[in-house]
Amino acid sequence: MAIAFASTRSPEKKISFKEAVFRGLAPDGGLYHLDTVPDLRELFRSFSPDTLFTEIAGRTLHTLLPQEFSREEARAVCERAFPFSPVLRKMDEDLSILELFHGPSCAFKDFGASFLAAVMDSILAGRDERAVILTATSGDTGSAVARAFYGSSNIDVVILYPSGRVSPLQEKQLTTLGGNISALEVKGSFDDCQRMVKEAFVDRELIDRILLSSANSINLGRLLPQSFYYIWAAAQVSRNERPLLFCVPSGNFGNLTAGVLAWSWGLEVERFIAATNVNDVVPEYLESSIFTPRPSVQTYSNAMDVGDPSNFERLLAIFGGDWEEMSAIITGDTVTDAETLETIAKVEKATGEFLCPHTAVGYLASRRFLEAYRGNEKPQIISLGTAAPGKFTEIVEQATGKKPPVPEQLAGVMELEKKSVVLENSLEALKEYLLERFG
Repeated sequence: MAIAFASTRSPEKKISFKEAVFRGLAPDGGLYHLDTVPDLRELFRSFSPDTLFTEIAGRTLHTLLPQEFSREEARAVCERAFPFSPVLRKMDEDLSILELFHGPSCAFKDFGASFLAAVMDSILAGRDERAVILTATSGDTGSAVARAFYGSSNIDVVILYPSGRVSPLQEKQLTTLGGNISALEVKGSFDDCQRMVKEAFVDRELIDRILLSSANSINLGRLLPQSFYYIWAAAQVSRNERPLLFCVPSGNFGNLTAGVLAWSWGLEVERFIAATNVNDVVPEYLESSIFTPRPSVQTYSNAMDVGDPSNFERLLAIFGGDWEEMSAIITGDTVTDAETLETIAKVEKATGEFLCPHTAVGYLASRRFLEAYRGNEKPQIISLGTAAPGKFTEIVEQATGKKPPVPEQLAGVMELEKKSVVLENSLEALKEYLLERFG
């Protein structure tokens, strides 16, 4: 049976994956998700530690969506999207870091953004249409999307980011490309940026006059490919019989949702650890069964400063709204700024390795889980390394007294001229900008 996609709020209305990619958010304000749960266990068992990441991605995509991507189309899209690959770095016998920052913007979001760009370009190539990608960022999404779509002849990108709440290097990545990339510096928080984007997608005048889509993790085209690196990582340890856990530094919860999706398709994972900073509304929910969104608080792990995570709605849909089922597979943990700095310092002193503040949150949560574990067979944890430490020079230097190396991809970006439009945090201000520019 072919897989279709439905809104989390209107399950009876089905659309295709390619339709969902361009709609981004459903008209009712819900998020698109798979209407059936496929069983991919046989496919996963066929992967080995030697299977290339692009092969795992292509075969998974075709198996999930055979009516939308032939084997050749799936392979071509994934080879175009992923000229980079994850790296699994073993810290010790119990803990490894899945480095996801070897792409063009040096953050895990390169995987979803590059895949989305490849899919959208392939669809638009045969049409006489131009799309506008509207995306909110708390730091890393925007730079990944900007790099992935830069130079596209069919797509313009508008990025909303919270003024003064991203790192200097992140801001330069967002604001220096120009061309088909525009940066809006919003007077407010990431939650304001995210709200404005969501409101734009249900504004009838905007969607009638502009072909709008999103590159946030509200878009399935961003979320689905993030499942591929969980599948690849599990294949790396498939001959090891120890229970496997993933620890995921979490803000808007797209990355965790992608891993839980892979688990729901049959990936052998015993548990996920949702590691947050003090913006810990989901760990609180996992403890209490009560979800209480609140304004975000600024922290050193700024890409996780989200007080009302969008993808929580998808997580609820996966578990049918059942708190007991969700808390049986996901454990929450909260890491403070002081603990983040201490972890960066300890790891650098012990190993010579630098961690970005987000990766440090996951690392500490993993260590605490292992220390508290009382089961018979100690698990192996793969903790996600979400960004290159060189993107957060100031924080890493504050923690260690040393400057981490700046990745080759980012060398020279600080010298480029910033170009942004300062915007009030309202739909009216965003709508005026979009209609004047693209309407």
